[in-house]
Amino acid sequence: MTYTPNTDEDRRIMLESIGLDSIDQLFTDIPKAHRDPDLKLKGPLSEMDVLAHLQSIANENVSLDQLLCFAGGGWYDHYVPAFVDQLMLRSEFYTAYTPYQPEISQGTLQVIYEFQSMVCDLTQLDVANASMYDGGSALAEAISVATNFTGRSKVLIAETVDPAYVSVAKTYASPVDITISPVRNFDVDQQGVLIERQERLQSEIDDETACVVLQRPNFFGWLEEHFDVIATAQQKDAIVIVVGDPVPLGLIKPPGDLGADIAVGELRHLVGPPAFGGPGAGYFAAKSKFLRSVPGRIAGKTKDNAGRDGYVLTLRTREQDIRRERASSNICTNEALVALGATIHMAALGKTGLQHLARLCVENAHLAAERIPRSRFKLGTDRPFLREFPVICPIPAEQVIDSLAPHGILPGIDLGQFWPELANHLLIAFTEKTSEPAIDRLMKTLGGLK
Repeated sequence: MTYTPNTDEDRRIMLESIGLDSIDQLFTDIPKAHRDPDLKLKGPLSEMDVLAHLQSIANENVSLDQLLCFAGGGWYDHYVPAFVDQLMLRSEFYTAYTPYQPEISQGTLQVIYEFQSMVCDLTQLDVANASMYDGGSALAEAISVATNFTGRSKVLIAETVDPAYVSVAKTYASPVDITISPVRNFDVDQQGVLIERQERLQSEIDDETACVVLQRPNFFGWLEEHFDVIATAQQKDAIVIVVGDPVPLGLIKPPGDLGADIAVGELRHLVGPPAFGGPGAGYFAAKSKFLRSVPGRIAGKTKDNAGRDGYVLTLRTREQDIRRERASSNICTNEALVALGATIHMAALGKTGLQHLARLCVENAHLAAERIPRSRFKLGTDRPFLREFPVICPIPAEQVIDSLAPHGILPGIDLGQFWPELANHLLIAFTEKTSEPAIDRLMKTLGGLK
């Protein structure tokens, strides 16, 4: 049986409707010499030779296996135990598509249920869904829930929220009647130190505000004083959304205890290296009043007719599953395999293990802050920080990153790419992998920069 996407007549009608005579005219912007290039491929190779050739191409990139990584900003280089990958490769997980048939998907459904339970424990909120594409899309969906729930369209986002998350949220909001307003809730003093300015965000909250988006710890790594902002938002019946990294939640007060209505974030770094940003596994947790507005799916626990525990998809608010006019989201699926890996890792760590992991990150960050070569570099914040902090450099941060690359060190993130006035600020992050020997190597190399 053959399948022809469109006939000659179909193509003629389509070309005619856009005023062209042939398909070739669609490609006139491409120089003729490059339209059908001779690829000059070599002759056939054996499997062994093909793999060797591909490896030689891959070796032109440098991975985190070769680099000492201090990059962060929401994606961290944690150690992931070997059993995480091994358990993810089990066939009942690795080949599963989506658990519509509970009678043959009990393993996957139970993992989703456990994932939801862990997210609720971490955030101290009532309900969590079966994960999102990533943290950025989780925030965008949370904003959608907030505007639909309140009937308002004004969204305030602290400028200390991850710029990538803000960008995703703006993309989601662009075709609908949602106004996203970033609020500059920090200043830079004459020495380049970042100063918190929460009163600006607080003053912007009014009766038209659908939600206020905060991040804890914020993108710069410090813990902001959110209490007055949250209290004002609650007085105006605005929804409070808190973006959070799951590892520090092992130590700090969770979003639910702060008064947040919705909490979102990224779990990818508990499953593997940053990998150019994806795929991710976003978490989404909320108070129970949002139960029927939570995007995606929620797995529930029940009993079968023999009295045994069983799991089933209980609520689905996406438009593939219910009437479009009642849907709160058009999310198609979720990064279930990555969420599975995060669940395995969190289950293995347990409560005390997660606390220990968070404590190691904090201890390494503060040890590094003490050892900054003060003659040329300076700590860029006076606020309490956890796993990362900005450093003021004597030269642009981009040059620092380029200078340390030949030494096998990725020293952090150039904040100038997001805020031009912070071109000399380097955001340095720490995990359990960046312990004292790694810190000494970083600081020695920084001190030797010319």
